[in-house]
Amino acid sequence: MQYKDYYQTLGLARDASADDIKRAYRRLARKYHPDVSKEPNAENRFKEVAEAYEVLKDPEKRAAYDQLGSHWRAGQGFTPPPGWGGFESRGGGGGFSDFFDSLFGSGFTGPHGRRRAAGREDQHARVQITLEDAFHGSTRTVNLSQPGARARALEVRIPKGVRPGQRIRLAGQGSGGGDLYLEVEFAPHRLYRLDGTDLYLDLPVAPWEAALGATVRVPTLGGPVELSIPAGSQSGDKLRLRGRGLPAKPTPGDQYVVLKMVTPPASSEAVRELYRRLAAETACDPRRGLFG
Repeated sequence: MQYKDYYQTLGLARDASADDIKRAYRRLARKYHPDVSKEPNAENRFKEVAEAYEVLKDPEKRAAYDQLGSHWRAGQGFTPPPGWGGFESRGGGGGFSDFFDSLFGSGFTGPHGRRRAAGREDQHARVQITLEDAFHGSTRTVNLSQPGARARALEVRIPKGVRPGQRIRLAGQGSGGGDLYLEVEFAPHRLYRLDGTDLYLDLPVAPWEAALGATVRVPTLGGPVELSIPAGSQSGDKLRLRGRGLPAKPTPGDQYVVLKMVTPPASSEAVRELYRRLAAETACDPRRGLFG
C-alpha cells in the first residue's frame, strides 16, 4: 500500500493549526464537491480531502499519524511498523483508503484507551437562504449527498435573525453519526443590500418630492410603511427606519432608505417649457465649487 501525506493533500505545513486545517478542508471540499465541481476527478479528490481532514482534525488521530514522522513521501510503499503506536487495527475505516484502515480501523483507540467510532465525521455544507427567511425564520429542505451514500433530504429550521457566515448545527446528521454544519449564505435580493444587521434600500423619488417634501410608501421586510421625505432632500440622502433591519439582540438592525432622484424625460413641448422656466427662475448651479 502507498503512504498518504495528509498535510500535502490539504496543502498544509505539518505545524498547521486546527483553524488552518478547518479552513483548508472547507475550501477544498467546496472546490471538489461532486455535486457542483467541474474539476477533473473531483469525486476522488473530494474523498481524499475528506480522509485527510478526518485524521488531521482529530487530535488523537493526528498525534498518532505524526508518529510516523515526516520522512515518508506520498506514493511510497508503506507498512505500519510492528506494534504501530499501540493501536489496534481491525479494518472498517468508513469507506476510506487501505492506508487509513491500516492505521485507524474500527479498533482504533487513542493514547488513553478510548475507542473511537469508525468513520464518524463532522460534515460541512452551505445553505442559501433569502433575507425574508432570516427576518421571519423559516424551514428549508436541504438535499445532502456524499460519496458512496444515498442522497438525503433534511428539513432545516432557519432561526430568526441568522446572518451570513453563521453555522447551523445538525447533531448526528454527519457521516457515521458525526454532526452536520450548514454555513448560511444569502441569495442576492432585488431590493435590499445587507450590512451587518442593517438593510439598505434605494428609493426612487421625483424632483418635486425631494424639493417640496412628501410622504411616500416604502417596502420593508416587515411590510410597507409610510416615510416622510423632508423638503430640500438631495439624491444620496439617507433616511433611517429604526428597527426595520434584521432581528438581533439586544437591538435589531435598521433600514436605511437612500434617495435616488429620477428626472422625468422632456417628452413633450409642454414639459420642455416647464424645464426652461425652472432653469430661468432658479439660481441652481449643480457644479458650483468644482473649479475653486
